[in-house]
Amino acid sequence: MKEAETFVFGVEKDQAGERIDRFVAESREELSRSQVQKLIGDGAVVVNGSPVKSNYKLREGDLVIVCVPKPEELQVEAEDIPLDVLYEDEHLIVINKPQGMVVHPAPGHSSGTLVNALLFHCQGQLSGINGMLRPGIVHRIDRDTSGVLVAAKSDLAHRSLAAQMADHSITRKYWAVAMNNIKEDTLTIDRPLGRNPKDRKKMAIVPGGRRAVTHIRVLERLGRFCLVEAQLETGRTHQIRVHLSSIGHPLLGDVVYGSEKQPFSLQGQVLHAKVLGFLHPATGEYMEFETPLPPYFEALLQKLRQKA
Repeated sequence: MKEAETFVFGVEKDQAGERIDRFVAESREELSRSQVQKLIGDGAVVVNGSPVKSNYKLREGDLVIVCVPKPEELQVEAEDIPLDVLYEDEHLIVINKPQGMVVHPAPGHSSGTLVNALLFHCQGQLSGINGMLRPGIVHRIDRDTSGVLVAAKSDLAHRSLAAQMADHSITRKYWAVAMNNIKEDTLTIDRPLGRNPKDRKKMAIVPGGRRAVTHIRVLERLGRFCLVEAQLETGRTHQIRVHLSSIGHPLLGDVVYGSEKQPFSLQGQVLHAKVLGFLHPATGEYMEFETPLPPYFEALLQKLRQKA
């Protein structure tokens, strides 16, 4: 039997009447509601010493105990996967990540990731600050987002790059196609982000969340769409996608934060990390890298221009 982590919760007055599955999912953000329901079905969630069903309504003073089996450790292996290397030295490596590639291993994606490719390419010479599943990974971009990304080969480089991320001194510019025509030529979205209280797998504008700032510049108007540059001041999860969706301009192809009905056959949101600039950890020299738009993105722009 797997080892398990045990969590204990006492139910307060204002939590009475809430469903047990929702309560546990909101109390442990790493658990989705479906995962909680499976735990309940397995008898791993008890209230006052007795198993309950997912629709059990909590009462003030209830004692909730949740036993979560520890996941099996993933074995991360080096894989000979071609990489588009923009720059490399003994301290770091800059990659142009293709759309569809996951950055680091996770349940369901134990192979074929950028980390698997980096382990082979760098012969294991990657920083260990983020552990065995994320060696060298200083920042990440979504699976369906393409573009430039830097990985650290040494802990010294990792700490320097992470510090630049933290103080917002790194240059990060993304190109995207947004739905609907943005009236302003430039605008700044300053709205706090946090976990969506109704769906912990998603992010949302949340009062009291972490400050998130995105600077938007319209590059080209394309009828019902527009090509925009989004420059990150902060780097929160799904920041560009949530920010643009929050003002009525979700990214084309984004079925999570936009409409499930999309006018084109796309593999996720049309979003490309185009520019990345930072101070080299060892030399202090400012370095900036710019990547071309991937073929699918260019082809889409041609279609939109013809229809505009």
